[in-house]
Amino acid sequence: MDKYVADSSVVLDGSLKEAIVSGKLRGTLFLMSEMVEHFASLARVGDGVGLIAMEEFRDVYNTVEKLGLSDFLKIEVVSVGRRIEPGELDLHVRKFARDNGCVYVTSDSLARDVALALGLEVLYLGKTRDVLAIEKFFQRDVMSIHLKEGLPPFGKVGRPGSWKFVQLSADPLTRKQLETIVRELVAEASRPGSGGRIEIRRPHSLIIQHREYRVVVVFPPVSERLEVTAVKPIVKKKLEDYGLDPRVVERLEKSAEGILIAGPPGAGKTTFAQALAEFYLGRGKIVKTVESPRDMSLSPPITQLSKNIATSEEIHDLLLLTRPDYTIFDEMRDTADFQLYVDLRLAGVGMAGVVHATSPIDAVQRFIRRVELGMIPSIIDTVVFMKDGEVKKIYALSMVVKVPAGMREEDLARPVILVKDFLTGEVEYEIYVFGEETFVVPVKREERPVGRKTYTMVISALKRYVPPSEIRLEERDGVIVVKVPEEYLAVVMSRGVSKLEKLRRKLSMEFRIEPR
Repeated sequence: MDKYVADSSVVLDGSLKEAIVSGKLRGTLFLMSEMVEHFASLARVGDGVGLIAMEEFRDVYNTVEKLGLSDFLKIEVVSVGRRIEPGELDLHVRKFARDNGCVYVTSDSLARDVALALGLEVLYLGKTRDVLAIEKFFQRDVMSIHLKEGLPPFGKVGRPGSWKFVQLSADPLTRKQLETIVRELVAEASRPGSGGRIEIRRPHSLIIQHREYRVVVVFPPVSERLEVTAVKPIVKKKLEDYGLDPRVVERLEKSAEGILIAGPPGAGKTTFAQALAEFYLGRGKIVKTVESPRDMSLSPPITQLSKNIATSEEIHDLLLLTRPDYTIFDEMRDTADFQLYVDLRLAGVGMAGVVHATSPIDAVQRFIRRVELGMIPSIIDTVVFMKDGEVKKIYALSMVVKVPAGMREEDLARPVILVKDFLTGEVEYEIYVFGEETFVVPVKREERPVGRKTYTMVISALKRYVPPSEIRLEERDGVIVVKVPEEYLAVVMSRGVSKLEKLRRKLSMEFRIEPR
């Protein structure tokens, strides 16, 4: 009678049950108790892999009983007799096969090759799945799918900025159907060269990257029912596709080294980050990424580092030792992420960080209180705000010493961070410390006509130096702005200032001279 011993791969992907049903196994099937206990311990804390494995063990036993196969196949649980590490389970399965003359049953191609090299007889159950069940939901223009136990499948259909949430099928999904989808993904992720990997594995949740699909699985009791969400990037752009002003492209290429890519969820931040990474690669730069999970679609020369597998300290050391020109950080969520960005930027590494923000200034504010205010311009010099897949705003940051907007006394001058619209040069926000508080103050340029009396007095004071028809006046934030053509600016600044000073004292108004 033939003897078989199964490793963990055939349990996780369901191929063991399929082999039993198809009659490939006849005789005695041995299962290692240590493997069963390992998966059971994972299932107790809600680990998705453990839950899938235990469900599969139940299916194996139920299949033998329901189909009346007990006369042809006997299942025995055996033990190594001592505690072994989870990573050594399959090693001891192969040892058991060698010591007891069993056929080693696996669906893992690497485990198959190891067993053959050891001289074991192998029953290989692996198969190539060209299309997984989850991929069948992604028809034309489907951006994401949302599958939940007991409900029909739904999806976002369209393109970023223009999509609809639609029902993809009338039939509700069963727990069994969703477990099959998850089992396929887990099994595929464990196969070398499959293009899949488990990025994050926590009690009650999994994040799996399967080729270009990012899949999030949530198990009860974290969610009230088993839920699977998958997102597929349907747009891959080059930087040239965004129609950026040449000045923006020049800044990104030559001077921007502390970049924030900000925007609300689904705004196209990661798509722009990918385009920026490829742009730098095309300019001969060494580019690496830090991702959580690794779901960016990039050229092979760009190394993608996982923040979920390596610690922040390890990533810090790797990037400093390999000295990339730019690092794309997708995406920054907690204080540890922001601190890693700050440390690398201060060490001289060019950084482009992706952050969630509902407005451009919100992205900058996420650094306030995490770092000293004076360090912010050294960390962030450019903010790219995305919405509906397009670049909506570019901010440039700098620091000056000045009296903050709205204050008058000169002794209130202090370091102020200016947040400017890069294309217009207009200051939109000032950030400064007053007392013990940090203020982010919008600078609104309220312009309104000057009163007739003031207008007449200014014209009379300056008419000797500038033709009255060439003088323009406006009131801006309580200041009278005097605009004169460039050719008259020098004489007004040298001779007309004293006249305006007399008016200032007389009218209690501030004056500023600008070229037209």
